[in-house]
Amino acid sequence: MSASMTDETDAPIHEPRLWRDNGWTAQVIKNEDDEGWAVAMFKAGESEPALVGPWTMGRDKKNPKPLDTAAFNTLVKTASEVIRRHEQQLHAQLNKALHVARDGNWIKVTLEIVPAEDDPYAWLRAHDAAGGQLAQVKVAANFRFSQSTVEAWVDNGFERPAGRD
Repeated sequence: MSASMTDETDAPIHEPRLWRDNGWTAQVIKNEDDEGWAVAMFKAGESEPALVGPWTMGRDKKNPKPLDTAAFNTLVKTASEVIRRHEQQLHAQLNKALHVARDGNWIKVTLEIVPAEDDPYAWLRAHDAAGGQLAQVKVAANFRFSQSTVEAWVDNGFERPAGRD
């Protein structure tokens, strides 16, 4: 990655192979896999590209097509969508919810995994239908979150599951 990629300035750059604007940088690079070209999209402050994809050859069939406003805007939109989908997937992996019916009332049970590097853990929480918290216990990050374990936790009066931390 070139020094300009990590530069935190907001000064726009509009060059044929390097375009920076609105918190994004596009850099056209030689494709390592074949004779073609690729474009890498970096969000400001990030060291890894959010998106790397093929780039169109220019008219001479040797050099890349120059970046322009329309192409850059399309790349920003695509890279933003990739980031959004990644964040949604991560959120879904770290946050789970199930419902249990007891005494004519619905209880929502959630598991929120905290992926701490040294000691990951999770919060097991129960909420009533109005959103009021009924219980919260800390469990192991690998807690088996299933309908049966959730029902057992509720039926045991929200006691901390044994051997789960």
